[in-house]
Amino acid sequence: MEDPAEVGPRLGEWVAKRFGNGARVARCQTMEGDASTRRYVRVWLDGPGAPETLVAMVMADGEGAVTSEEIGGKVESEELDYVNVHHFLVRCGVAVPELYLDASQEGVLLLEDIGAMPLWDAVENAPEVRVRELFGRAIEQLLRIQIDGTAKRDDGCVGFQRSFDRRLYNWEFDHFLEWGFTGRLEGDLPKSEIDELQRHFGAISNFLDEQPRVLNHRDYHAWNLFVQGEEVRVIDFQDALLAAAPYDLATLLGDRVTPHAVPPHLEKVLVADYAAAWAAHPAAPWTWDEEGLWQVYTSCALQKAFKVVGRFHYLDRVKGKPGYLRFLPPTLKRIGVLLAGRPDLHRVREILQQYFPELGS
Repeated sequence: MEDPAEVGPRLGEWVAKRFGNGARVARCQTMEGDASTRRYVRVWLDGPGAPETLVAMVMADGEGAVTSEEIGGKVESEELDYVNVHHFLVRCGVAVPELYLDASQEGVLLLEDIGAMPLWDAVENAPEVRVRELFGRAIEQLLRIQIDGTAKRDDGCVGFQRSFDRRLYNWEFDHFLEWGFTGRLEGDLPKSEIDELQRHFGAISNFLDEQPRVLNHRDYHAWNLFVQGEEVRVIDFQDALLAAAPYDLATLLGDRVTPHAVPPHLEKVLVADYAAAWAAHPAAPWTWDEEGLWQVYTSCALQKAFKVVGRFHYLDRVKGKPGYLRFLPPTLKRIGVLLAGRPDLHRVREILQQYFPELGS
């Protein structure tokens, strides 16, 4: 249990302000967090008119914006990124938690408690029909962000002030080259191999940079989606930005250990479901042909997977968070599968297999 004063010295005052003077804090408990510097605390309440629980997002000291450090770029907003994007997604009908109270000036937001069932937990060991159903609902929410959000563009939303462009794609590939070989090399990677990898990585970056951009969540994986009843709820959207549409889809279907629940045959089914739902949406800006979507999708999936390998080593070595290393084996396996389906990247696979035998032969 946690002392309510540690959540915020005015927690009781904020609760009473939002839910009435009869509402009070009964107890608090820290929740398991992810890679960010924020803490999340479940707060139990007593009193008429108050929900049984809420979640307090507690920001790190001096945190001026809840934004991923690698996004970079200056955005114009007087609000916390989370609050700014939240307001916009609510207008788009995305199932985000209700924002009960914005006390961000004092480092706390009070949010609706959407339960403790991440999408991953809901689909692990579930029959395939259930997996497809729940991921289908996640795709429904995704299209509200991507199609409805883009159609309702508001440049006051910080998600429209930053883009996943060639610079950022290349930054993340370089992140892999800097950190991804941790423990795999004695000395440096040969320059000829670095040059060859950068040539192919640059081609992927250029290809993705040329794609039409829509609003993306930026981290749309099965741990940032919660199943509440039969509805999928969306969290951790503060890093939203413009990117190639399949970026979020590739994250949803292939991040961390998701391929354990979404094997290759089901992945293709869900990509087709995404294309069909996209085409059926009245505001869809274009339709996808199967081959074109798959090419963009696999490019996004590879780019994200390489970034993840570098990022998880970085979190271990620099941030002191070794827990993410357990996700490296399935991520490397996914890179191997994706590269095997891309003859144009044969040389990348050939180079990396020297250092990552997990990629397969």
